[in-house]
Amino acid sequence: MANSQDVIDWEDLRKQARHLENEIDAKLVAFSKLGINTSARHVNADEIPLLDEEQVFENMASEIETLLSKLLFINERMSELQPNGAAMLHTMQRHKEILKDYKLEFNKIRNNFMARKDREDLLGSVRKEIDNYKSASGLNRREMYLKENQHIHNSDRLINDQISIAMETRDHLMSQRHVFKRIRTKFNDISNRFPAVNSLLQRINLRKRRDSVILGLVIGVCTFLMLLYAFH
Repeated sequence: MANSQDVIDWEDLRKQARHLENEIDAKLVAFSKLGINTSARHVNADEIPLLDEEQVFENMASEIETLLSKLLFINERMSELQPNGAAMLHTMQRHKEILKDYKLEFNKIRNNFMARKDREDLLGSVRKEIDNYKSASGLNRREMYLKENQHIHNSDRLINDQISIAMETRDHLMSQRHVFKRIRTKFNDISNRFPAVNSLLQRINLRKRRDSVILGLVIGVCTFLMLLYAFH
């Protein structure tokens, strides 16, 4: 059972949480509209600079992050209190879910804005490069030819390097081929000597088997004679 002080703290924290949630909700709506408007104006970047709009967007993002941090702190304080029934526990969980939804919405709006901004910046950069190329095509044609010639020279040098590497690799493979050929010759020589060794081993095994048979017969005869002597 929660005491009266916990009840007072709970009511105060819940009021603060509701106030922050309402403020965050309103700012997220404005934040979303600002992101859309800023992105739409970015298409006509040659007519109106967007430094002011983007700065406002970043400032509002900073404000929302501060409010989310405060709401997180309030939720953590509420979690430290002893729940007084299922309703209080449900309210705590609800505030946590609201905070989670606000964070997801905030990150989604900001990420969409950044993605659109990067895409428009890329398109603007490409357009600028095309314009610069067109304006310089009539004046710097010789410089372009020199660069192209340098590129061809570099490509030719790289091709020569690759050919040299290929020739070195071929020589190395041929050297390895000779080494493997010598090894194979040695293996053939050794394999040619195996029949004599196998014949010797077979004769040794035959002699061992013969000695084993003779020894077995001697032991059997001796055993039979001992048994015959013992029974008589």
